[in-house]
Amino acid sequence: MTAVSNTTGRLSSPPSASASGRGVLAVACGAHALHDGLTDLLYVLFPIWQAAFGLNYAAVGVLRALAAGTMASMQVPAATLGKRVGGVLVLTVGTGIVGLAYVLAGASAGLLSLALALVLGGIGLSAQHPIASSLVARAYDGSRSRAALGTYNFAGDIGKVIVPATTASLIAWITWRPAVSVVGAVALAAAVVIALALSTLRKRAGEAAPPSDAAEPGQALADSEAAPAGAQRGFRVLLAIGVVDSATRMGFLTFLPFLLKMKGAELPTVGVALALVFAGGAAGKLGCGFLGARLGVLRTVYLTEGLTAAGILALLPLPLGVSLALLPLLGVALNGTSSVLYGTVPELVAADRRETAFGIFYTGTIGGGALSPIAYGWLGDMVGVHPMMAVVAVTCLATIPLAIMLRPALATR
Repeated sequence: MTAVSNTTGRLSSPPSASASGRGVLAVACGAHALHDGLTDLLYVLFPIWQAAFGLNYAAVGVLRALAAGTMASMQVPAATLGKRVGGVLVLTVGTGIVGLAYVLAGASAGLLSLALALVLGGIGLSAQHPIASSLVARAYDGSRSRAALGTYNFAGDIGKVIVPATTASLIAWITWRPAVSVVGAVALAAAVVIALALSTLRKRAGEAAPPSDAAEPGQALADSEAAPAGAQRGFRVLLAIGVVDSATRMGFLTFLPFLLKMKGAELPTVGVALALVFAGGAAGKLGCGFLGARLGVLRTVYLTEGLTAAGILALLPLPLGVSLALLPLLGVALNGTSSVLYGTVPELVAADRRETAFGIFYTGTIGGGALSPIAYGWLGDMVGVHPMMAVVAVTCLATIPLAIMLRPALATR
């Protein structure tokens, strides 16, 4: 494993695993759990905000897009800034910004201030994925990279299980405004912990590498020496699959609480339901990271996306109790694809371009997920939640022909 650079957060690769490298992996997983948990806490809050501010489904989609769209647009700038001023600093400040955003959301006096808090939160949330995932990819370069990224992915879903369910219970006890502010204070404290932990690891590593020049966003794919033409095309197809997969996931999760409320679910039950989805997702991301290594990317995508479509369609007519039982299985398929997808990024991009490549990948996938709730919300206002969810299910099957197009690039690796 590896040591941490004191400027860019890069990892070197000595023959054996070091305590510093294991520590970096632990911090990256902790940051992923916190950031993903705070991101998906919004799914619990949307029905509350709909009632508090009198929103329709399209407006809920716009709120989701503000947070996700900002987070998507800042992925590449966050990666570039991390290479220039240091990943430790960017990850710490980003976590602090998220905490501040939640404190402001809890104190929001109206819809405008809430929207501004969501934009601020999106800025902070953009820091974690490109920096932490590139650290993990460098720490486990080679054949272990996919499994390591699956573990890192798994940590994110642990946060998705804990944070929304815990906060939903807290809201039922003290109402949403103080509960959201408490969550923000926890994130501010976590920023301090991340800074101290990574700084300590850096000192132990004793490595002082000069900052490297940041690659321009397009350069990750344009440099013919960094990536062959086939790999460049493969990356673009991989990105397209990720966009459709993310659009399906975010569209479904944004409006799942509304579907459950129609089945009679109260807020604590909605929190439990999301925890069940994310628990299944955690198992799916961890398991599919290893499954992808055995079955291959294509077969795994066929399996998970097909099961996702079938699971969403099956969920629609079921009563609440049976729906809750189905959600963990649906979560496995719904979230499992992403482990295989971004676990494949290092195979298609040269090592010195990975920060930017991960930034591009997350920009596209999160961006697709940011836009889809607006479209699905508009559709829900027009035809209702049930037909809209059926469209979500059918749309996710577009990943299958895209996966077939990916075959030539993977066959040459």
